[in-house]
Amino acid sequence: MILMPPGSAKSTYASVLFPAWWFSEHPGSSVISASHSLGLAEHFSHRLRSLIQDKQQHLGFNISDTQRAVDKWSTDDGGEYLAVGVRGAITGRRADLIIIDDPVRSQADAESPRQREHIWEWFKSDVTTRLKPHGRVVLIMTRWHPDDLGGQLLERAKAEWRVVRLPALAEPDDPIGRAVGTALWPEWEDHEALTRKRELIGERAWSALFQQTPLPAGGRLFSVEHIAIVEPGNAMDNLVRAWDLAATNINGRNDPDWTVGVKLWRDETGRFRIIDVARIRGTPHQVEELIVTTAQKDGSRVIVAIPEDPGQAGKSQMSYLTRQLAGFHVIAARETGAKATRAMPLVCQVEGGNLSIARGDWNRTLLDEMRDFPWGKKDDQVDALVRAFTTLTNRPRPSGSIALSILSR
Repeated sequence: MILMPPGSAKSTYASVLFPAWWFSEHPGSSVISASHSLGLAEHFSHRLRSLIQDKQQHLGFNISDTQRAVDKWSTDDGGEYLAVGVRGAITGRRADLIIIDDPVRSQADAESPRQREHIWEWFKSDVTTRLKPHGRVVLIMTRWHPDDLGGQLLERAKAEWRVVRLPALAEPDDPIGRAVGTALWPEWEDHEALTRKRELIGERAWSALFQQTPLPAGGRLFSVEHIAIVEPGNAMDNLVRAWDLAATNINGRNDPDWTVGVKLWRDETGRFRIIDVARIRGTPHQVEELIVTTAQKDGSRVIVAIPEDPGQAGKSQMSYLTRQLAGFHVIAARETGAKATRAMPLVCQVEGGNLSIARGDWNRTLLDEMRDFPWGKKDDQVDALVRAFTTLTNRPRPSGSIALSILSR
């Protein structure tokens, strides 16, 4: 799955250069190339066919004289190529490789639940059934909507896909090593040009089309590009591990919430750093066991903050967990108000560049969830982080610091 912004030459790479290389490496194989319309698919086919004819001496093959229509042609060493529109008929054809390039025609189609469902059904019923054993699918697209074809595949079968996501402006932990904010192709569009485009089209369109992280209508709160990833330090004091609790085990058919414990540190200057994230989707016993073992690993200097559900059941659970955590400083409190409202003080700290995270294999999952909050499908890590932040800010500041009100500065 190749997710790149408009104007990044992704179709040239994936629909023209790549299949030419593919035929040179896999003589006699069959390729089906699909786009949102037959016209676009034929456009890629024409460019590919011309490239092969021009570079036949380097590639080692040419277009066959017996079959050379723009939508269906073969190579002189037995390869076959078919160009179709999305939802076009491919019955009776089998493929070693299926390339899907730009399956969505427009934002209007992306916003239409009916059109999204049509594309999804086409992929399930036609594409997957046309693959030969060990066949491959390459999906090239610009993301438009959280539930577009790329989004549904990532939600339902993420483990089956290798994803190459290259946003227009680099984010933390960039896959090709760019510094945060660096343009993908500065010779084509530099940072300043992309920033002007961002201001023109708005945050939602920018996040979807250029950063490949589409959001539902409503925008986002956290500016994750302001969060620096730093090497782990030796934080000793002013630490809290806050939990967001769930107790439904995953069974292969459901998508339960996570139990999450976020460890947060406030340094002597008043800045915050996320040190660690622990997550589990398990039974109530497994959840309780994780909370206790994590507290033992963190040590008694780390405060344990746990939400208390309303009602007698919530009180009983907190009483039990507090007994299990004897010797630790446990804070239990109820949560009130909307999640977005509770998160706003932390949002301000992120905007001001006062939150960083220690480098770890959990970074990407956390940043993705923060980026999508409050419209994402999961918010367990954000809930735990907000609780940790609230717990720390409700306690006295580190010794030696001076608290000044905004108006006194």
